[in-house]
Amino acid sequence: MKRGEPVRRLIWWVRRDLRLDDNTALAAALDDADEIVPVFVLDDRLLSLPRVRGPRIAWMLDGLRALNADLCRYESSLVVRRGDPAQALLAVCRECGAHGVYFNRDYSRFATQRDQRVTRALRDAGLAVSSFKDAVIYEAGERTTAQRKQYEVYTPFKNAWLALPKPGVIPSEGVRERLKRTPHIASLPIPSAAELGSAPVPHPIGPAGERPAANRLDAFAAGPIYAYGELRNRPAQDGSAVLSPYLRWGMISPRQCYHAAMRALDAASDTDTQARLGVYAWIGELVWREFFYQLLAANPSSTTHNLRRRFDGLAWEDRPDWLEAWAAGRTGYPIVDAAMRQLASTGWMHNRARLIVASFLCKDLLVDWRRGETLFMQRLLDGDVANNVGNWQWSAGTGADAAPYFRIFNPATQGERFDPGGRYIRRWLPALANVPDAFIHCPEKMNAAQQRAAGCRIGQDYPAPIVDHAIQRKRALAMYATARNASAATAAWPADEDAG
Repeated sequence: MKRGEPVRRLIWWVRRDLRLDDNTALAAALDDADEIVPVFVLDDRLLSLPRVRGPRIAWMLDGLRALNADLCRYESSLVVRRGDPAQALLAVCRECGAHGVYFNRDYSRFATQRDQRVTRALRDAGLAVSSFKDAVIYEAGERTTAQRKQYEVYTPFKNAWLALPKPGVIPSEGVRERLKRTPHIASLPIPSAAELGSAPVPHPIGPAGERPAANRLDAFAAGPIYAYGELRNRPAQDGSAVLSPYLRWGMISPRQCYHAAMRALDAASDTDTQARLGVYAWIGELVWREFFYQLLAANPSSTTHNLRRRFDGLAWEDRPDWLEAWAAGRTGYPIVDAAMRQLASTGWMHNRARLIVASFLCKDLLVDWRRGETLFMQRLLDGDVANNVGNWQWSAGTGADAAPYFRIFNPATQGERFDPGGRYIRRWLPALANVPDAFIHCPEKMNAAQQRAAGCRIGQDYPAPIVDHAIQRKRALAMYATARNASAATAAWPADEDAG
C-alpha cells in the first residue's frame, strides 16, 4: 500500500475453519486486502437448536480460544459478536470501514440458507462477498457420473475422486506476518460453555486447536497410519487418528490430511504391502467423508427423510425405554454399552463401535435411525450433518449402501471379532472388569457362582440383555421386508462393496 492510498480492509468471517494455515478464505483475503479483521458470530438461532446444544459447543469455544491465542501472537485478535450473522457482520463492516466479507463455504441446509441470506444482505449494502471451497477437497458437481449425475454409490465415487488431481496445501509463508495489520475492533469475550448452555466433555480426547491437530496428524502419519488397515476395527487399540473433531471445526484441513497420507505412502517401502494398504485405507476414510458431503448436497432432504424412499413405511417401534437404555449404555450387550459410555465420557466413539451401536439401535431395538442420529449430534465433538446422516442411513439400510437391508450385526459376534479379549469393554464397563474372557461378550451366561467370583451380579451390577438378538433379527427382517414390498419404488441400486 502506497502512502496516501485508502486502506482496503476485508472481514474474514470465521466459521468452521479455526486455523491460520491452509485456510482458503483467509489466504484469499490476505491477498486482496491491506488489513484483515477476523470475525466470529455466535448465532443464537443456531445455538438454540436442541441438537446443537451439547459438548461440541464447548469444543468449539476451546477452538476459538486457541485461534485467538494464535492471532494474538501476531498482533491480531478475533472479533466476537453475538446475534444475527448478517446484522453482526454489517455492524463490524461499518465500524472498521471494511469493503467486504470473505468466508469458507458450509454445506448443510441450515448453513447454505443462512449464507445465502447473509450474502444478499451484505451485497444489498454495497459490500463485496466471496466464498471459498475449504472444508472439502472436491465439492458436489466437480466429479459426476458419465450421465452428469451425482454418485450414489461409494466405490465408483472413490475411483473418480482418486483419479482427480489434488490441490496443494496453501503455503504458510507470510500469512502470520500479514495478520499484524489488523485494526482494533470492539469484541465480546469468548463465553464459557456454561454461558451457552453446554456442558464440557468429562474426559476430552485432547486439547482443541490448530497446533494439537497438526501434532496429532504428524504423529499418526509417522507410524500408526501404516497399521491402520489392520487396527482400524479394533476399538481397544490406538489405531485411529482421532482427527475427526479437528476436521469438523477446521482446526486442520482435508488437504493437509491427504498430503500427509501421501507423504507417508512415499516413505513406505514398495514391498511393504501392509503399510501401503494402511495408508490407502485411511485415504478411503477421507473419501467417505467427501462422498457423504456430495450426497447431502444432492439430497438435502436426507437429513429427515430416507434416501431410499422405499423404506419410508418402516414401522419403527420407537420404545422410549429401549432408546433410553441404549443412550445410557445399559442394554446388557457389552460392546454396545462400552461404546455408548465412551461417547458420553469423551465426545468421541471408535468407528467400528459406531457401526455396531447404530445397527443395534435400528435393527435390534427397532428404533428410528433419526433418533440415534440426533443423539449423536448432541454428544459427538465431530458431529457433522453430512457424515452423521450418511453413516446413520448407511447403518439403517435406508441410505447410500448397496448391501441388502438384511445385513444385521450380531453385537456379541462383533465384540468377539473386534475386541476378543474384552479390553475395550473392561475399560468402559468397570463392572465387567473381572468377568472371564469366555463370558465378557455374554456375561448373562455366567452361573450364580461365576457371577459371585467375578463380582458382577447380572441384573444388579450389570443389566441382563434387554432384547434377544435372534428374535429381534427376525422381527427387523420382517419390518424391512414389509416396508419394501409395500413400496411402489422398485429401482435397484448398483452393487457395491460392504465397507463396514
